[in-house]
Amino acid sequence: MANVKQQLLSRNKEVSTVNGSEGEKAGRPNRQKEKVHGLKDRTQDLRKSLNDSLEGDIRDFLINEAELHTYDDLTKVNPVTPSTVLKCLQARYSAKVFYTHAGCTLVALNPFQPIPHLYSLDVMREYHTAPQPQEFKPHIFIVAEEAYRNVQGQVEPMNQSLVVSGESGAGKTWTSRCLMKYYATVAASSQKCQDTVEKIERRVLDSNPVMEAFGNACTLRNSNSSRFGKYIQLQLNGSQLLVGASVQTYLLEKTRVAFQAPTERNFHIFYQMMKGATEKQRLEWMLPSEQDFAWLPHAEKTLEEDCLRETVEAMINLGIDERKRTQVFRILAGLLQLGNVYFSPASEEAQPCDLDGHSKGFLQKAADLLQVPLDELQSCLTVRTLLAGKQSVLKPCSQSECGVRRDCLAKVIYAQLFDWLVTFINNSMCADSSMWCNFIGLLDVYGFECFLLNNLEQLCINYANEKLQQHFVAHYLKAQQEEYVTEGLQWSFIRYQDNQGCLDLIEGSPSSIFSLLNEECRLNRASDAKQFRVRLQKELSDNASISWDKLSKEPHFTVAHYAGNVSYQVEGMMEKNKDPVPPEIISVLQKSQDSLLHSLFADGDRESEGSRGHSKVVTVVSKFKNSLESLMKILHSTTPHYTRCIKPNPDCRPLTFKKEEVIAQLEACGIVETINISAAGFPIRIPYGSFLQRYGLIANTRLTARMNRANSPEMSDQAVLGSAVEDVLNLVLKRRAPNSTLSPDDNNSLVHCGRTKVFLTHSLLEMLEEHRNRVRSQNAFCIQCCWRRFQTRQRNLRTQAATRLQAGVRSWLVRRQIKKWHKAASIIQTTWRRWRAWMDALAEAELDDAEDFMENEASSVLPKLDPLLKERGSVQLSSIQEPVLVRGWPIGLAMASAPSVTVSLTATGFQRIMSMMACLKSPFRHGGYKVKTNQFDQGVASIRAQPRGSIKMHLQRSPLLYADMHPVHKTDVVTGFNQILLERT
Repeated sequence: MANVKQQLLSRNKEVSTVNGSEGEKAGRPNRQKEKVHGLKDRTQDLRKSLNDSLEGDIRDFLINEAELHTYDDLTKVNPVTPSTVLKCLQARYSAKVFYTHAGCTLVALNPFQPIPHLYSLDVMREYHTAPQPQEFKPHIFIVAEEAYRNVQGQVEPMNQSLVVSGESGAGKTWTSRCLMKYYATVAASSQKCQDTVEKIERRVLDSNPVMEAFGNACTLRNSNSSRFGKYIQLQLNGSQLLVGASVQTYLLEKTRVAFQAPTERNFHIFYQMMKGATEKQRLEWMLPSEQDFAWLPHAEKTLEEDCLRETVEAMINLGIDERKRTQVFRILAGLLQLGNVYFSPASEEAQPCDLDGHSKGFLQKAADLLQVPLDELQSCLTVRTLLAGKQSVLKPCSQSECGVRRDCLAKVIYAQLFDWLVTFINNSMCADSSMWCNFIGLLDVYGFECFLLNNLEQLCINYANEKLQQHFVAHYLKAQQEEYVTEGLQWSFIRYQDNQGCLDLIEGSPSSIFSLLNEECRLNRASDAKQFRVRLQKELSDNASISWDKLSKEPHFTVAHYAGNVSYQVEGMMEKNKDPVPPEIISVLQKSQDSLLHSLFADGDRESEGSRGHSKVVTVVSKFKNSLESLMKILHSTTPHYTRCIKPNPDCRPLTFKKEEVIAQLEACGIVETINISAAGFPIRIPYGSFLQRYGLIANTRLTARMNRANSPEMSDQAVLGSAVEDVLNLVLKRRAPNSTLSPDDNNSLVHCGRTKVFLTHSLLEMLEEHRNRVRSQNAFCIQCCWRRFQTRQRNLRTQAATRLQAGVRSWLVRRQIKKWHKAASIIQTTWRRWRAWMDALAEAELDDAEDFMENEASSVLPKLDPLLKERGSVQLSSIQEPVLVRGWPIGLAMASAPSVTVSLTATGFQRIMSMMACLKSPFRHGGYKVKTNQFDQGVASIRAQPRGSIKMHLQRSPLLYADMHPVHKTDVVTGFNQILLERT
């Protein structure tokens, strides 16, 4: 198919060459006329044969109409003509397929009916998660996903712009809304910073209904026409998460507030207030349901956009509190009251105009809602101030001038309120510059317009569309073909419609419509439409893009735009371009008690001063041109993605296809030329250095590593780079086909290496990406294996080191414990030996003193014991009057710390009694006591006497509860080894 297209291109080139030769030979002498006629005949025969063959190809292509709807990319159509493209689009539209690829652009046909399943969340996720979304059916989500993936860049990161263009009513606003919803959903799919992402996503989506309510209106061609242009920047961080957004607006059609063309309506917000307000809100806004307003035509018509609740919810989500919302709606209600204010001529010429009929009541309500003084409001509408040197003179305004000043008041308030709303939205969702690194821009501008009456607004709107068309032509149709020739590709230029002449007519230098219009507005004289038309005809008569109808009574001029001829009225164009705001109006608004309205005009002094000095006047055309130039700079610095919205029929009827309407739009925007260039050319162009930096790893050459170094000499040697690029491409092509090589005669439809760049098709780029991913996966697997091996080795080394450390610590702990045990055993042995020596000494002392003790006891008169105790052999401790200390061990030691207890001992045998009495050691307490047995009256007890048989002890409380467990030597407690012996006893 590509060869057939190249043949067609070569045929066209031959025809143009023949035509050129025909023109050159026309001036030769008469003797060559026969040769010229022969050449003409051959040329005509060649043309006829080419036309016949082309018609035959078209008939062969269109003969199978059942398969026309399967062409999802118009570059597959052969041959590419307006009729074949139109037939394919019509077949797809009849099959309810509304998106079609047209080379580097996407064609979107408006179905004029809701298609919910086409834009569901499941469809968004399907296109986002697909490895190759281009393999899916054409959809606006493919363009969105391609731009989203290109933000990080296959070769280098690049900001993206999505330009949605088309006529009014073609579906640009809906397409932009779907794009914003897609990006908000894709950015929220990550779990990182989920709260922040959802907050930004919600605000980005809620900015749409608010701005559409305040900036869109129902026109003759569209029920939801954007009456302003906007460029939305979706700010993304390094992880491609949505962190913020900003909105730039262009040329709000503020004249619609005070003037609506027949069958058109005002901005949506006014109808939302009238139809959606509650009774309480109606009382607060002074909007009775039965009241008619002059600035609300066709209020009985109900649209889908007339939903106040959705707008209010969006304002709440954007952070506009209840107080601000109330102020906004009160200001809007005040503007509606101003529309019902009319003036009647004054009874005297020197007096200001009077208010007509019920206008006083409406003006009073307007003053109350705007919170401005009534007298000053009426005065600024009916009286103007003239400067005469340093003095000011008050002059009453005529009836028409009063109406103009009333409209001016409404327009300036609405314009300032709209700008405040845009600023508030930006502040609520715009991120700091340090938080984002790339952005995706969505451009939604008003479409090309042509009404019965066209003025300055339509001229600016169509001028913006001319600039966008010129950007498309310069980027796709002109720059690509020139680059092919510069890089050495064999290329035959394809003709296209260049609108540079129309742009020179509108904005050119030194003379153009804008320059002459600005010059006329800066002159301190009354505007004259006929005089301005004469000047335009005089200065711009050489430009073929402008014409005049001499039979028309009204002064006008006609401009040949790329989308068709449009006739513009000159009357009123200069006044709209001046856009003067009387200083009296600014002064009254600055005195408003409404804080919001007062803040809107806080800097109004500088504006009023500029309006008085004509040399400093900034016209509407100048401001719009400057803002549009800044927009074009942004578009030129980004990678654009164009979506062409087509309006199938002028009546907005569902699933109705008008061939004349569609073919005119296709020819105007250059779709056929775009398809030809995209089919015969290479959409991907990558410099050698960038190509090797991304795909050099496929060939695994050292050149890629050297290129990453700073100031590498290989970067400037194109021959070396070209050789390395060919190596990479040969590897990929051989994998596709083993016998494929990179040569001029083979695979030239997929790739071409120029002088400094490599030109690729999308299919070969996908192959490169697939091969690169495979190589990266293999390298990643090798790296993972090496890393795991290194980790295993390090883990084993750490385990061995830890084992050695643990063994050393355990041995040290054991040695330290053994040392403690040796020390404790030595202390126990020493203490035990000392105790044994002490016991032996006590025993010897007792034996030595036994005779002395017996003699002393015999000489003393002992008290007689109780016979009962004497019979039982018990000891009564509490009945002893004189304290007697029994020196014994170990029971006496245990009893020393016990409270008053009664001990009853029963024993038999002299030795057992003596042994028990010797063991008791009872200190003196509570008067003291003495222990004696009832077995004998006198005797000697020895600690060496060992008891024989059992010994019974009856105690009320165990003395072990009061034993001291600490090994400290005390005289009156039981401790240490004594406690052990006591337990055995």
